[in-house]
Amino acid sequence: MKQRFAMLVLIALTVGVIGIGNAREPRQVRAEPVAGVFDYYVLSLSWSPTFCLTHQDDVQCSGKGYGFVLHGLWPQYAKGGWPQSCAPRVPLTTAEREKGLTLFPTRKLLEHEWSKHGTCSGLGAVEYLEVADKALGSVEIPAKLQPFSSSHYFEAEEIAQLFRQSNPGIADDGIAVICSGPQLSEVRVCMDKDLSFARCGKGVKGQCRAGEIRVPPVR
Repeated sequence: MKQRFAMLVLIALTVGVIGIGNAREPRQVRAEPVAGVFDYYVLSLSWSPTFCLTHQDDVQCSGKGYGFVLHGLWPQYAKGGWPQSCAPRVPLTTAEREKGLTLFPTRKLLEHEWSKHGTCSGLGAVEYLEVADKALGSVEIPAKLQPFSSSHYFEAEEIAQLFRQSNPGIADDGIAVICSGPQLSEVRVCMDKDLSFARCGKGVKGQCRAGEIRVPPVR
């Protein structure tokens, strides 16, 4: 009996030591992002009037009458998350900046998007901007969501459905509507590397309250 008890104690101590050893193992650290290593893109279209509610002094909000503007083209991982600020972080040249400003509403946004997201595309700046231009041109903005002079109200799913009607290739899980409080903030469209409409990966979801949301008028 004593021998059996001693064996049980020995087993318990051994398991405890193994448990302690496992507890001390360092957590797996995610490798540094590598340019060009990603699964798909998210094309983010920002509703400029909502941005301008809280950024009235931004050059984007100086009476230019923007509706949807290009926020960014973001490399994404299918299992969730995204690479960002990939090496080498080469700044834009003057010529590249001029080209970028034909797509993005401000220099500040252009440089931020290139530094954080564009560097992870695996493309040079000119190529990345050309891809962003092509992605932007492949999405038709619904007629009901063109710039207007008074507030409109829609449910988030109505906005998604308007985009699907104007762009039949967009699947139910290929678009996400994002809100800032009670206002429309962004529409995100998922695309594969060939810029065909694609399913969104894990983590790209709508972020709006239930019921109608406000779509502010242009400034």
